Parts: sequence; structure tokens; C-alpha cells
Amino acid sequence: MTVELARDDLHVSVSDPQSASMNFLNEVAARFPDAVSLAAGRPYDGFHTTDDLHRYLRTYLAHLEGLGLDREQRERQLLQYGRTNGHLGGLIARMLAVDEGVEVPPEAVMVTAGCQEAMVIALRGLCARPGDVVLAVEPCYVGLTGAARVLGVEVVPVPESADGLDPETVGEVAAAVRATGRRPRALYLVPSFANPSGASMPVPARRRLLEVAAQADLLVLEDDPYGLFGLDDEPRPTLKALDPGGRVVYLGSFAKSCFPGARVGFLVADQVVVGADGRRALLAEELSAVKSLLTVNTSPVAQAVVGGFLVESGCSVRAAGKAKTAFYRAGLRALLGALEREFADEPRVRWNAPAGGFFAVVDVPLTADEAMLEISAREHGVLWTPMGFFYSAGSGGGRRKIRLSCSALPPDRVEEGVRRLAALVRARADTARGAER
Repeated sequence: MTVELARDDLHVSVSDPQSASMNFLNEVAARFPDAVSLAAGRPYDGFHTTDDLHRYLRTYLAHLEGLGLDREQRERQLLQYGRTNGHLGGLIARMLAVDEGVEVPPEAVMVTAGCQEAMVIALRGLCARPGDVVLAVEPCYVGLTGAARVLGVEVVPVPESADGLDPETVGEVAAAVRATGRRPRALYLVPSFANPSGASMPVPARRRLLEVAAQADLLVLEDDPYGLFGLDDEPRPTLKALDPGGRVVYLGSFAKSCFPGARVGFLVADQVVVGADGRRALLAEELSAVKSLLTVNTSPVAQAVVGGFLVESGCSVRAAGKAKTAFYRAGLRALLGALEREFADEPRVRWNAPAGGFFAVVDVPLTADEAMLEISAREHGVLWTPMGFFYSAGSGGGRRKIRLSCSALPPDRVEEGVRRLAALVRARADTARGAER
């Protein structure tokens, strides 16, 4: 007889609606393959081919040979387990110096199985005691909040403004948490073109945030997947680049700059950890114990592919990504232009105008939940993401808001998706008005 388990006896992350949100979106997309997806936040498929794999591997092997590794050593590096924190630390450190003006030693870099693993490692390593909590921007990327639920780490939301996090609000929330006897350990945010909101913090606010973090004794978990993709070339320094006191743990990914199938991310933690015996080590080195229990190490083959990309690009993803930046700029402009055309005469529909990235948020005169998304896919052939997925459970946030993504489609398909969305809003908003009368 097959063993039966009570679902209520499984961990909350199995059944939590927010944890299941991405699976739900994938399931809807699979059932309605002809729908235009303004939900997918993935990179555009046209930038990647399997030929890239062979080229990057050959480039990286030639790089290792140039470093003096013989054939046996090269094969061992790619085909054996390898170092827990990975073997791309030097190349990634060089990339950060070239592109971001961030100087860190290679030993401060941990190569992870996607940025998601970097989040799990950072949360697990920093939250050590009962009452340790993490502050996070709200609305928040579900990968962070989902990872926290899996680990049993409490996330305290910090509401976001149109210009990203307000530093003074961060200080107030941290103080309120301490007043309850809990310990705020870190703050998570995406300062440039955030997922899901598209908001971006002005540079003065970034500097002030670092001051507030120091006053509140917070580390800052800076997630920076979209910083390359501004609508203009205005400098938007990372928090890590502005960080004089070592407050920032930087979370990075090659999903957007190289390709997502490599599943390679990284964590930069150059803070010094001091043991009871006086021994000193970098935080990234200490966190390697956590990583060794999760994935042993990041695939050396995947690392080699990304290593070849870095060598080929001269360790400048900005220089290598100019065509991608131009494409994503065109997509975001198409999205914002289509919203203006389709909803110019509908005052109940409002949206923000991000200065870059993949996402915009639209206020709509209907309940934007899973049921409405089903109707949208089936009757109007368009997918989007309910913003309620990105708010804390029970808050009611995002009930009449949707996230639109412009990254996975060419501009003409983005425009078609907005036209279909407008048809949904007209049909369902009229239905709502009739019911109210």
C-alpha cells in the first residue's frame, strides 16, 4: 500500500501560496502556449545559442592553459568536484573592478548555483539565533521571501516608495523590530530597477541608506540583476561601490548578462569575521561551510562556460552587453508607449515609468488575482503577474495591481500584449461597474 502523508504535516513552504506563485505562472503559461506572456521576467531567447557553450568552454580552457595549467590539471578543474567557493573568484573580482569600480579580493567571492543559492546562504549564515530577522523591501522578489520561509527566517517588510526604499523608513522599521526584542540582521533590496516594482533609488538616497544601515547595525544584501539595463547611460553606482564601511553583501548573477541556463551566480562578502580565538577570516570563506552542505560546489562545467564568457568579454559585462541593453531599452519603451496609447482615456488605469530594467507596475480597476489571470489567458490571450504575489501574506497588498515584463519578447509582441490587456480591462471593468449598479 502506498504511504499517504498529510499535507498539513509538510513544511509551510510546500503549501504557502506565495511560494507556489512561480509554479502557478509556469502552469498557466503551459496551458495557454499561444498567449502573449508579459509575465515572464526571463532574458530574450534570441541572445543565446548552443554554439556559445562550445566557444566559451574552448576560451576558458585556453585561459587555464595560459595560466600554466597542464592538461591533467585543466581536466581536473572541470571534471571533479572542485573548490567549494568556486574557481571564478579572480575573474569576477576583475569584472566588479572594471564595471562597478568595486575592489575586492578573489577570496571574498563565492560562486553559487544561481543567485537564489546566494540568498539562501546569506540568510542562513547571518540569522543564527531565535529572534534574528531580515528586513526586506515590499513588494519583494519572491525568491528572497520564499528562501526565508524555507529556512524559517522571519522577514519584516519595509514599504517601498516610487523612488525605492526611503532610508528613514528603514531606520524606523529597524528600531521598531529592536523594541520587540528581535534582532534585525540585514536588509534586502534591489536598488536599481527593482523586481517587481521597477523602482530605482537616487544616488543621494543610496548614500543615506548606508549611513542608516551603519546606525542600525544592519548588513545590506544588495541584489543587482538589472543594473546594466537603464534607459540611459546615467551612472547608477551600486551600493557596494558607495560602501565605505563594508556594510554591503553583494548578490550577483550571470542569468541576464550571460544566459540563465548556466545557473551561475555569486556572493561577494568581504566583511571580516573574528572568532573567539582571535582568528580572522572573510565572511565569504566562513559561509563556505553552509554552501558545502547545500550543493557541495557549483558545477565546474557551468563555471567554465561563464569563465569563457568573462575572458571573451575582457571581464566587462557592460561592454559585452551593449546589444542586450539596446534590446531591453526598446522593449521597455515599447511597453510604456503602448500603455500610453491603450489607456490614455482610462483614468482608472495608472502605471509607473521605470528608468530601466524589465518591469513596470499597472494599477487596474479589477481584482488582479489568479482567477483573473486564468480569464485573461483563456479569453484574451495575455499573461501577466499579480502583484499580490510580492506582498507579505495577509497584507492585502497589490490586489489591484499587475506586474508587466518586457524582457522576453520583441517590441511588437510587447505592444500586442498590451493591446490584449486593454481588452481584458475594458471587458472586466465594465462587468464590475454593472455589478456595482
